[in-house]
Amino acid sequence: MQNTHENPNTGYLAALGSAVFLSLTSIFISYLNIHFQLPALILAFWREIFVALILLIVFFFFQPQLLRGAKPHLPYLGAYGFVLALFNALWTISVILNGAAVGTVLCYCSAAFTALLGWLLLKESLTLPKIIAVVLSLSGCALIVDAFDPAVWQVNALGIAAGIGSGLFYAFYSLMGRSASQRGLNPWTTLFYTFLIAAFFMLLMNLGLGKSLPGGAARPAELFWLGESVIGWLILFALAAGPTLMGYGLYNVALRHLPSSVANLIVTIEPVFTAIVAYFVLGERLNGWQIIGSLLVMAGVVVIRVSRNGGITN
Repeated sequence: MQNTHENPNTGYLAALGSAVFLSLTSIFISYLNIHFQLPALILAFWREIFVALILLIVFFFFQPQLLRGAKPHLPYLGAYGFVLALFNALWTISVILNGAAVGTVLCYCSAAFTALLGWLLLKESLTLPKIIAVVLSLSGCALIVDAFDPAVWQVNALGIAAGIGSGLFYAFYSLMGRSASQRGLNPWTTLFYTFLIAAFFMLLMNLGLGKSLPGGAARPAELFWLGESVIGWLILFALAAGPTLMGYGLYNVALRHLPSSVANLIVTIEPVFTAIVAYFVLGERLNGWQIIGSLLVMAGVVVIRVSRNGGITN
């Protein structure tokens, strides 16, 4: 049953906005990797700590009430932040071991995981339109990242496990975001606490396992990999303040108004926006199959939107 405070149109707009912002992350991350060789898990730690610090400053000066009211939910938010840290860790490891193409398509198996887990755990509907949208979105993502090219799948067992794990934990992140909204938590309050807690876990991950994890800090000093590079720190801060903060924040807003499976399906349009940005900013061009894939992803979003307008999807 739909909560009276939910507004599906707000949810759709927030999910689409989230996809647009998240699609910009590859531009920033590519620059940091190419020019500074910044290890993935160190990058993930600073993204999370910067997001938390930005929100803390904004809340303190403009919305101090958003810092209050979370105390009864701290155990839940701790688990939520841990899930976020694991998702970020597995996704970055997957990209390192599998490459961006395979890593992306494996992460977007979260659409299917979220639909199934939402049905099992949150009693969300699993209707025919939603199943069709899952198939369209996953097929489109696979075409966009050339997942049907056998050469792309020359990966090891750890890489495959990390990629599938990233999709699974992204699904858990979506489900917990929906559950947080049902607990009455403000989506931006939730974002602050989950990123702060995730930064703590990511710090422990770097310091405790950095020597053995791909992209981790081999020693504590490597956390400050960028050293005195003002440009590097500014770009890293911009990555956190723009695509990360707004992408995840709007996704949390979407989860307040839409079932987690629907919000996750809409955000799978992200690769389409990434391809458009890459075309104009990096000069990358889509081939025929990638164009078809983009159309399939958008078709999946249209199916969800039309079915909900017709009262088919709960």
